[in-house]
Amino acid sequence: MKVNAAVATAPKTDLEIRELELDAPRPDEVTVRLVASGVCHTDAIVRDQWYPTPLPAVLGHEGSGVVEAVGADVVDLAVGDKVVLAPASCGVCENCIAGHPQYCVDFYNLNFGGARTDGSKMFTDSAGEPVSSNFFGQSSFATRTNVRARNAVKVDDDAPLEKLGPLGCGIMTGSGAVLNVLKPGPGESIAIFGTGAVGLSGMMGAVAAGATTIIMVDIVPSRLEFAKELGATHVVNSKEVDPVEAIREITGGKGVQYALDTTGVPPVFSQMTKSLALRGHGALVGAAKLGTEAPFDIGTLLTSGINVSMVVEGDAVPREYIPKLVSMYEKGLFPFDKLVKTYAFEDINQAFADSESGTTIKPVVVY
Repeated sequence: MKVNAAVATAPKTDLEIRELELDAPRPDEVTVRLVASGVCHTDAIVRDQWYPTPLPAVLGHEGSGVVEAVGADVVDLAVGDKVVLAPASCGVCENCIAGHPQYCVDFYNLNFGGARTDGSKMFTDSAGEPVSSNFFGQSSFATRTNVRARNAVKVDDDAPLEKLGPLGCGIMTGSGAVLNVLKPGPGESIAIFGTGAVGLSGMMGAVAAGATTIIMVDIVPSRLEFAKELGATHVVNSKEVDPVEAIREITGGKGVQYALDTTGVPPVFSQMTKSLALRGHGALVGAAKLGTEAPFDIGTLLTSGINVSMVVEGDAVPREYIPKLVSMYEKGLFPFDKLVKTYAFEDINQAFADSESGTTIKPVVVY
């Protein structure tokens, strides 16, 4: 089947829209006609080879669309179903079975390896050469793609697919880190470092959970003002003041009970740990280059009793968690759509540029 796809060819280089051949779905796969796909920081850093997914590659991992064909072994999806695509996992390892598929023992290979587990690639170019595929199990920067049924989440027939793609990664990551891992309760405090899509999704999760002191930290005044519109009770410009001192002042010297670093920047990670109250719980979700190390004062922090979690994809079970987010959105409890700006597929490189500059919080390309 002929499809159009945005192909990453080299670091710091615009994606090229090319016509590729998509193979037939395997017995455990479905073919999905993409309606939309979010553009995520992870797409950019893989394009730039922070993680060594082989190039050329079809990236994209926040897809939503409609099932057009089903493999012989698929029993829980049918042609015409609307789906949101999620990261790949094996489904049979001890972590998958225990309800933590984002820590699948084969997570890296399934999501960054550039091929199916048997080494086959679903895309080939006009010369018959294979193109890296199966990025996060989906490679959604294409008009059609094949995904394992396991990582296609069915949503209601009236679901707004043009908005829902980001639920499969960035928005799931931020909100899941808060709701599934940190779990702040009514009346509790949280500081979130970074006001991108992940940070603001975490903030909206904290609002929905009933946290009453929600502190957003960033260096962009307009983003901080926007955070206040969405529910932040306090904002801190860390370019102007020491964020740790500001957070402790806001909390009467105690520090926050929960904190989230969405940046992956080593000094920010250190600030996050130091902003926690005694026995506080912090989490890191921001991606950094492999080998990045961050300062961690074990001498001082040992007596604080803090807990720090490294969180992948919000530690979510997509088939359970994504419908929950949709339900919260429909009830007005999780207005993630306020983060989204749509772009035509042919403008995908502008979407990348606007994401990297901070002009757009969550770009979504529409096919």
